Amino acid sequence: MNKPLALLLKPNSLKDVVGQSHLIGANKILSNMVKNKKIFSMILYGPPGTGKTSIANAIVNDLKCNARFLNATLNNKQDLSNVIEEAKMMDGIVLIMDEIHRMNKDKQDLLLPCLESGLITLIGMTTSNPYHKINPAIRSRCQIFELKPLTDEDILKGLKKAVKSDELKDIKIDNETLKYISNLSGGDLRFALNLLEVSFYFNKDHKVDIDIVKSINNKPNFFHDKNETGHYDVLSGLQKSIRGSDVDAALHYAARLLIAEDLDSLYRRLSVIAYEDIGLANPSIGPKLDAAINASERVGLPEAKLIMASIVIEMALSPKSNTAYLAIDKAITDIETKNIGEVPNYLKSPYIGYKYPHSYKNSIVSQTYLPENIKDAKYYIPKESSKYEINLKTTKEKIEKFKELIKDEENK
Repeated sequence: MNKPLALLLKPNSLKDVVGQSHLIGANKILSNMVKNKKIFSMILYGPPGTGKTSIANAIVNDLKCNARFLNATLNNKQDLSNVIEEAKMMDGIVLIMDEIHRMNKDKQDLLLPCLESGLITLIGMTTSNPYHKINPAIRSRCQIFELKPLTDEDILKGLKKAVKSDELKDIKIDNETLKYISNLSGGDLRFALNLLEVSFYFNKDHKVDIDIVKSINNKPNFFHDKNETGHYDVLSGLQKSIRGSDVDAALHYAARLLIAEDLDSLYRRLSVIAYEDIGLANPSIGPKLDAAINASERVGLPEAKLIMASIVIEMALSPKSNTAYLAIDKAITDIETKNIGEVPNYLKSPYIGYKYPHSYKNSIVSQTYLPENIKDAKYYIPKESSKYEINLKTTKEKIEKFKELIKDEENK
């Protein structure tokens, strides 16, 4: 079997794992666990290539545990049953489960009592946020540890170890090229090792320089999976950056989506931001965004990046107001939690008693439009930091004042 370099160089001990010093550094939780010869069920989560599998394998090697490896996507219920039977014969086993967030209910029901009794100690691995994606019953029986993207220094350290290995003993490469590969990796050591290995076999003399690496891959690697947590993290970063008026951060996250050529997600999230976070503080931003989306669709990538950059900059630097969002949220909450009553009879066909506003001065009448039970509800509270909303507030106050005058006249 033609095993990839990343697999051939996998660490056999926790002390050989690159990075994650907050978990495996001196006097840290996983290091001390191994030192004290104790293991407990855990979930390791983080972006690809950050060492989840390496740490899991290193722990069982250091503790000399009986261990089995399964993948929640690939292995079926029978495979899990076989591991449980082995555990009974061995009086316990460590199960390393990749893609744990994809474990279906049948497998979970089979595994849970084994975790409860201690027959199986689970080391689950996932790129997804376990607090969102993993069954609470499994989660409550595990300690959860987050792995961080590796730093460029961590990646460089891993690459230098690889260069000294027997697998790459004939390689000719300088430090600048190793740094270049590290910078492309986006904190993913597996990506860096794979790129190094392909570059190694580019020429027969195994000489690797920056030009060779560029000819193979010159795009930076970053975690962006349209169906997983990383995708939503990028979208969340984009929205919070625009909401916080940080134009540089907003451009960064927009660039990630553009590099991934994920224009649809960018369009959808910007459309939400335009009305949730900017709203009535700059009501022209919605039509401007629609125009930008139409232009981007017309020209396509790569030119669409210019159009998207322009609108993202304007949105980040626009005044912000969430009054419309708050107003409709309050209205929905009333409907869901209160006895709101019926629509007033004069608003129902055949409109008996209804006062037609156009027949009155200024098209305003002292008429209640809300159901009787919530007739005094106030949902829209203008934001006074927005010029447009100050005008809306003034208009709203004039209408309410005029209604009061009409009501007073009617009561005389």
